[in-house]
Amino acid sequence: MECDAQKLTSALADSTRFSIYQYVSNRIEPVTVQEIAEHFSIHPNVARLHLTKLEDVRLLSSSSDKSGKGGRPSRLYTLSDHVVSLQFPPRDYRLLADIAIESLLSLGEAGEAALINMGHRMGKEMAKRAIKEYPLLKETASLSEKLDHINRLVIAQGLKPDIEALPDGQLRFRVYNCTFSESAKRFPNSVCKMHNALLTGIFETYFGNIELREDESMLSGCRSCNYTVIHLPDACSQLSPES
Repeated sequence: MECDAQKLTSALADSTRFSIYQYVSNRIEPVTVQEIAEHFSIHPNVARLHLTKLEDVRLLSSSSDKSGKGGRPSRLYTLSDHVVSLQFPPRDYRLLADIAIESLLSLGEAGEAALINMGHRMGKEMAKRAIKEYPLLKETASLSEKLDHINRLVIAQGLKPDIEALPDGQLRFRVYNCTFSESAKRFPNSVCKMHNALLTGIFETYFGNIELREDESMLSGCRSCNYTVIHLPDACSQLSPES
């Protein structure tokens, strides 16, 4: 039986479907099949197939249009609240995460340090696997190619990201949800440090020596967690707009 990770990878491998997912993710209001068909210049039946595939892997959810208009009710599609788990069923994943985090934090500062280190290692391993599955030669890849690779990887982890290259060679990175949201409610500071370390590990894999500066956090009431990716001396060429 095909595992969840394979299903998710397959769903996002199609470029049109991936673009549709990004489009829906960036919309505040739900979208219809017709809207997707018109925006991407495809037949409504093709749009419906793409949307259904994304719903099958729980990246999107749908409901009937209850506006009261006559005729056959439309389906409304929006970003799913389901946090994608690639390794465990969602309930088991959250339970395991809570137990592991609580156990580590019970050890005090050493436990928190181990948790942060675990997040950093997890981010690097995730990036290495993504590069292996979708080959990318980091030494010659353009900045846009690297950012597209990171964007796909982060989305596959259940996050809703936004990455922007700044004129000074730095990157602005935002996420509008949190893979560890349930655990973060119980251990906000430690889980945020671990999650930031995970993101640092991802960017380091693609760009080398970087600093991930957290500018704003959803924990303080912001709509998103906002970061600036700052290149350090040996990574200057990696993050330059011409790379």
